Amino acid sequence: MRIGMPLPYAGSFTETADLLPDYRKAGLSIVYVAEAYSFDAVSQLGFIAARVPDLEIAANILPIYTRTPALLAMTAAGLDHVSDGRFTLGLGASGPQVIEGFHGVPYDAPIGRTREIIGICRQVWRREKLEHAGRYYTMPLEGGTGLGKPLKLINHPVRERIPIMIAAMGPKNVELAAELAEGWAPFFFRPEGADQVWGEALAAGKARRDPALGQLDVVVPVAVAIGDDVEPLVDQARPLFALYLGGMGAKGKNFYFDLAVRYGYEAEATRIQELYLAGHRDEAAAAVPRELLKSLSLIGPRSWVAERVEALHRAGVTTLSITPHDRTHADRVRTIETLADLLPG
Repeated sequence: MRIGMPLPYAGSFTETADLLPDYRKAGLSIVYVAEAYSFDAVSQLGFIAARVPDLEIAANILPIYTRTPALLAMTAAGLDHVSDGRFTLGLGASGPQVIEGFHGVPYDAPIGRTREIIGICRQVWRREKLEHAGRYYTMPLEGGTGLGKPLKLINHPVRERIPIMIAAMGPKNVELAAELAEGWAPFFFRPEGADQVWGEALAAGKARRDPALGQLDVVVPVAVAIGDDVEPLVDQARPLFALYLGGMGAKGKNFYFDLAVRYGYEAEATRIQELYLAGHRDEAAAAVPRELLKSLSLIGPRSWVAERVEALHRAGVTTLSITPHDRTHADRVRTIETLADLLPG
């Protein structure tokens, strides 16, 4: 088990990078950079690769719709080169609000596109002439000028198999991650009930998994605060959970709502959704069960956090992607040090 940390994609990433050497010394292994509609993730990842030479870096995530498959492969190879083989390519669908609203491209067929993109990336990294005839991508392009021809990457990548991590929640996408990717990044992962929610999909994917991919890295985001006086911090997550449970989609089309139901909170999730969709966001946040919030965080006394880390470990989690709820840099360093001491093994 290892410790990772998502980095903010708003603000100055140059200032953020200045803090990372201390986190690395404290026990941080990898950082994750998202890409929404701020600065691109690639610039920040390259900057970090140069500034912190022994820290792993990962895109979490690069949307599959905003770059061609070949450009995704080229970008990953370039980041793996400048980091001396420390890069992980995180892929995900993002959402139609960003993809159609900001980028102006259709949001369609995320599973089929992801499958083809993974195959194309690995073909490029092996420096094969790129020929692909799929349902969603065709190289060389049919039609057009007729002048396209198969090409292979000019440079020699550091690795011909750069790790790929898929951000996935739905059963079919989770199955795809377990089959084809080195890593899987779920959201709202609760040790109690995780197997019930995702176990079947993971098993189906792993049954077709190439042994050369190794163990699936399960990357779980979690808020962290360790101490005897940190319990009030649990409630800070209420607006976020209300947003996801109540506002991420309409009734009947919200996976986060369905996830809460499968965790055993159907009545509570229904109430939150009704309130949120009616515009009563504060009331929706207040209705989020504290027990659920608590079970999805590492906020509490050291002994309790140790128990939860062990529960996550038993549930198959291999990377904790932590958000420390500390006011100062020194406190965040201490939190990482403490958490590193609690990791199994």
